[in-house]
Amino acid sequence: MNTLQRLHAEQGQSPWIDFIDRDLIASGRLAALVGEGIRGLTSNPTIFAKAVATGQYDELIRSGITAGHDSRQIFEAIEVADVGDAADVLRGVYDASDGTDGFVSIEVEPDLADDTAATLERARQLWRRLSRPNLLVKIPATPAGLPAIEAAIAEGISVNVTLMFSVEVYRAVARAYIAGLRRRLATGGEIDRVASVASFFVSRVDTKVDKALDAIGTDAALALRGRAAIANAKLAYAAYGEIFGGDEFADLRAAGARVQRCLWASTSTKNPTYRDVLYAEELIGPDTVDTLPSETITAFLDHGVVARTLDAGLEDADAALRAIERQGISMQQATDELIAEGVASFGRSFDELLAAIDAQRQALAPA
Repeated sequence: MNTLQRLHAEQGQSPWIDFIDRDLIASGRLAALVGEGIRGLTSNPTIFAKAVATGQYDELIRSGITAGHDSRQIFEAIEVADVGDAADVLRGVYDASDGTDGFVSIEVEPDLADDTAATLERARQLWRRLSRPNLLVKIPATPAGLPAIEAAIAEGISVNVTLMFSVEVYRAVARAYIAGLRRRLATGGEIDRVASVASFFVSRVDTKVDKALDAIGTDAALALRGRAAIANAKLAYAAYGEIFGGDEFADLRAAGARVQRCLWASTSTKNPTYRDVLYAEELIGPDTVDTLPSETITAFLDHGVVARTLDAGLEDADAALRAIERQGISMQQATDELIAEGVASFGRSFDELLAAIDAQRQALAPA
């Protein structure tokens, strides 16, 4: 087995990829990656924007022009086609894992992040349109997103909760999932096929905290660089164990409910002085997902070390975060800023995507 396959077979972690485009599917590369151990996929507007510029979607854009569709409608056709086809490629993984893996995510548009009702309605639309059991609808962990997540789960819509940075928010997300399952069970709905992951953005935490530590510049501050993100994720996983391994979830587990797995997103190493598989190696543990960009997959296949690390050194993780706080850096403030920045960044990416589609529309429009 290669290292990706060993992650799942030996450690119970599912490696996913964090990119999608038409060529990935049509060329057979996605199927090949599945054969190498990839067990799921997520998508985002930035990836689609880059793909649109390559001309991969010119045929769909021409069809949209003929139908009189605007750029937003054309994008929906693009993402539904790609996500649907990717889900079909991964359906074998879903079936073989009895619905545990093989998922593909599709995102509710970021401009709905502060509107609970609109987010829920959009999740319903995407769920109905794709109509595949191995779909996850991405909903951000904003204050407006939490009730939408609970309601979606109650309706049997599987959810990828995205843009998470803090352990406190994670606890709220986990309890929204549990509340949604309870609502569904109370109305006689089946809960054994409802799935959810809680996506932590890892490297962005270090990027922000390291910048603050660099500004302080003391030896003590500089010694803490590169420690915040991993410590934060380890404490989140400890919270996962408390919530889903204890009485709070016991009756739902007995009724067939699945745990909401922690997903580690943004696990490429942004700082070139850090090991290129730092986050992939330090966050290995059972019942988790790691979404990996292509360069990290290549590096991990080449020299990644497979060993259970996620629940090791919890005291050190807590001590690292307390030491960062003693430097005058508020982790709560940092993570609050990160989710606001994340929503804004996703919004800009979506605007850029629509602009790219619009430019392609104009280039392809009949003279």
